[in-house]
Amino acid sequence: MARITLSCLPASWYCSVTLLSLGCAPRQRVLLLLIILITSALFLLGMYQRQLWGSQRGPRTRVNKYLSIAETMEATDVLNPTLNYGIVVDCGSSGSRVFVYYWPPHNGNPHTLLDIKQMRDHNHKPVVKKIKPGISTLAKTPTQASDYLHPLLSFAAAHVPRSKHKETPLYILCTAGMRLLPESQQAAILEDLVTDVPLDFDFLFSRSHAEVISGKQEGVYAWIGINFVLHRFDHPEEGSQNQQPISRRRTMGIMDMGGASLQIAYEVPSAITFNSPQEEEAGKSVLAEFNLGCDVEHTQHVYRVYVTTFLGFGGNMARQRYEDQLLNNTLSKNKFLTTQTGLSNDKPYLDPCLPVGMSDILARDNHTLYLRGQGDWTRCRDAVRPFLGLHNGTMSPGGVYQAPINFSNSEFYGFSEFYYCMEDVLRIGGQYDSEKYSQAAREYCSTKWSTLKQRLDSKLFSEQADINRLKYQCFKSAWMFEVLHSGFRFPAGYQSLKTAQLVYDKEVQWTLGAILFKTRFLPLRDLQQETLRQSHPSWLRSSFVYNHHLFSLCILVVVLAILLYILRLRRIHQREQRQAESLNLLWAEEGEALLP
Repeated sequence: MARITLSCLPASWYCSVTLLSLGCAPRQRVLLLLIILITSALFLLGMYQRQLWGSQRGPRTRVNKYLSIAETMEATDVLNPTLNYGIVVDCGSSGSRVFVYYWPPHNGNPHTLLDIKQMRDHNHKPVVKKIKPGISTLAKTPTQASDYLHPLLSFAAAHVPRSKHKETPLYILCTAGMRLLPESQQAAILEDLVTDVPLDFDFLFSRSHAEVISGKQEGVYAWIGINFVLHRFDHPEEGSQNQQPISRRRTMGIMDMGGASLQIAYEVPSAITFNSPQEEEAGKSVLAEFNLGCDVEHTQHVYRVYVTTFLGFGGNMARQRYEDQLLNNTLSKNKFLTTQTGLSNDKPYLDPCLPVGMSDILARDNHTLYLRGQGDWTRCRDAVRPFLGLHNGTMSPGGVYQAPINFSNSEFYGFSEFYYCMEDVLRIGGQYDSEKYSQAAREYCSTKWSTLKQRLDSKLFSEQADINRLKYQCFKSAWMFEVLHSGFRFPAGYQSLKTAQLVYDKEVQWTLGAILFKTRFLPLRDLQQETLRQSHPSWLRSSFVYNHHLFSLCILVVVLAILLYILRLRRIHQREQRQAESLNLLWAEEGEALLP
């Protein structure tokens, strides 16, 4: 028969356990059973603890990191109690939009940001809502500001689980429209929000959560958002997480040309040489330094970014400035010439920036100028270059200081007009090649207007292309080229510029960068709580404090031990009773034998 020898017990307790019986003395056997039960319970507690804490750490970090690149469009699991939420309201000049974000618990690596993503509803659509007009229209009625945002906040409140409202941060960030208002009117609108919003919504919202952000802040947030989505803030996981220094990835610069403005942002070296005190002073206004680490004492995550916005340098505003000067110069020249150019359709002004054969009319202040497209891309570039307002040395468009770019070790993304100019009609969006782009733009400008319209009717261009795109494509392609190479001085052979509308099939808003920046210290709180838990004995932390299942297991062990002990006492009592009865019987028999 199989026999298990327990040699770890004291010699006086030595016994053998078979599959059928226990060969110890009665009291020793009870004690042995208690030891086995308690040891088994502690072993199970330890195994459960390892499984519990192991599943919360390293492996999840590594898996999530790569799954997020191919993030699905699944609806957000609002039933998951571990998810956290955040709300950002973008109060722009033409309207306001609310964005709802979510993130799982922090992965425990002090060098990583929260894994924040935009929330999606049950229809797999991003949780975002827009209202018009802009909040700046309430300048004279600031007490209506909270009522104005009520539909947006109600929309967000309906999507965030009710149990999470009190721990969900709300940020109300105002941009261009509010910047144009006097500070007194800005303050009145913000005061109404800070006072009245908490009366209707119990989000985590304080005075510092409502502000008017500068153009520099908006640019920094956009830069953070793009680089976060591109995983440029991730760090290699080899070695210790506290290793000094950590390895940082090369960040991506961004350029964005809208209809009215142009923006650029990119990381610069920590040390920049200025040619003069005036240049250094100018540099301070366009350089932003910030720490994306969860602890201000860790300087490995300090980034220095050049960011600036050029008002009036967007594609539409540049064309408007070009047309205004064209009209004024032509009218001025006609005063001294007998030939009145551009005053009739028979004698139009030949515009090199319009397609060949296209006719257009400019009307400004009761003055009319007739144009006829010449389609000369080279002359168009020469015509638009003066509108950059270039200066010497380290000055970019408009005479603004520009920090140096290491073109041999840099990457850039171009958004909006940079993408539209290359893709809508030229169909070469993506990787930028100056020679290929120049050839395509030159051929487009020299194509007859009637041919271009036929191609549009035949749907040979992208779905976004319309008659206005065809009309101004020649001008905008020349303007983009000059901004890039004459304004920002990108070399002709630069191969690290990509134009795009989406990043990983997602439109990245500056609000993502804003909530990443605002919540950058939250991981430190989680890590401190983790450290506090680890300072306690592991068996106590896992069993008695944090898991009621393990506590129930311990209670079960105690109950079983008590039952066994009671059962043993009962058996002892029965044996003693039988012995007493036997003894009485023996005395009785002996007594009978002694009787005569």
